[in-house]
Amino acid sequence: MEGARLKRSAIGWSRRDFLKRSGALAVAAAAPRVVARATPSRGATRKPVRIGVVGGGFGAAFQWHLHPLCKVAAVSDLREDRREILKRAYGCDVVYPSLAELVKDESLDAVAVFTEATNHAQHVVQAMEAGKHVISAVPLAHTIEGCRAVLDAKRRTGRKYMMAETSWYRPETMVARQLHRDGAFGRLVYTEAEYYHPGICHDAHDLSHWNGERTWRYGYPPLLYPTHSTAFLVGVTGERLVKVSALGWGSGDDALLDNPYKNPFWNGAAMFRTSGGFVLRCNVFWHVNADGERAQWLGDKLSLYMAGSGGQPFRSVAADGTTSDRLPDYRSLLPEPLRLDSGHGGSHTHLTHEFVSALAEDREPEIDVFESLAMTAPGIVAHESALRGGAQLDVPRFDA
Repeated sequence: MEGARLKRSAIGWSRRDFLKRSGALAVAAAAPRVVARATPSRGATRKPVRIGVVGGGFGAAFQWHLHPLCKVAAVSDLREDRREILKRAYGCDVVYPSLAELVKDESLDAVAVFTEATNHAQHVVQAMEAGKHVISAVPLAHTIEGCRAVLDAKRRTGRKYMMAETSWYRPETMVARQLHRDGAFGRLVYTEAEYYHPGICHDAHDLSHWNGERTWRYGYPPLLYPTHSTAFLVGVTGERLVKVSALGWGSGDDALLDNPYKNPFWNGAAMFRTSGGFVLRCNVFWHVNADGERAQWLGDKLSLYMAGSGGQPFRSVAADGTTSDRLPDYRSLLPEPLRLDSGHGGSHTHLTHEFVSALAEDREPEIDVFESLAMTAPGIVAHESALRGGAQLDVPRFDA
């Protein structure tokens, strides 16, 4: 999840400005219903959520300790250096040597699982079965069996689950979500989504090794890390991805020769059919001269384009030719201590707030287990399609 931060062209896109610029389209510069609540709803508990954070890499990049309704009550990592990072980041002196030990702590309400991607499903199930609510890094799983295991654990334990998908709360996605809800796109007929992280998973990349040993990233298949891209569709329209045909490319050398996944691809490109009958083109590339997460949403009344590493500007273009390049600043929708810059386009503070708010209000998070599976499973099937030379395959659906 180390995508580049893209520069914003401007902030403060008001309803009046958009109406003026985009030909009477009713667009509210407001986040969706869940994020818009900066404080718990009436009747919600005021008791702070006691959370344990596992994983001192990406897990140290959130703001649990700043949220007025959250307390970091324990931290853990298998590596001593990362345990120290977590202690400093969250000011927490309760330290466990492993997730297995941390989940035994009966004082914890929730666990933030930021371990290796290949262990997410197993660790989420383990934490749920210990009675904890869970937020995890992406992807939720890297096999369909893992997807089913998490859903079964959710149903069996009744614990809440949320996936910390950063693209869901990028401001451009939040704009697109509101445009779709207002009908401003007309029919959103085509979406392009891409995640480019050059060098990652190669033998020489610093994240592919630690202490002389290979990490899970060594040769990891790109389409098994799909959610930074699929979130740009699932998180905007709520559609499901139902069919896919994908192709991959690999140079036949480096980490592609002997990785544990038998993965031959640096890059994966997938064409999905959505449940609404439209199309999503989804790219995940490890070997390319481009960087970051980006999408564009093409409707028959309005299209919206994210900024990109190639210099493309953020812009909406309406059917009458009017445009806008102003991007809202959604930080005012957060509790005061969280109104600061954060990673992946400012999404980390929104992810922090949404998970804590869901537990404080005793409701399911916006990125619940079903949305998480809807973003994760399509990439697993897409990788299989690429291995089979582009065969069109059905994507299983996990909705209730």
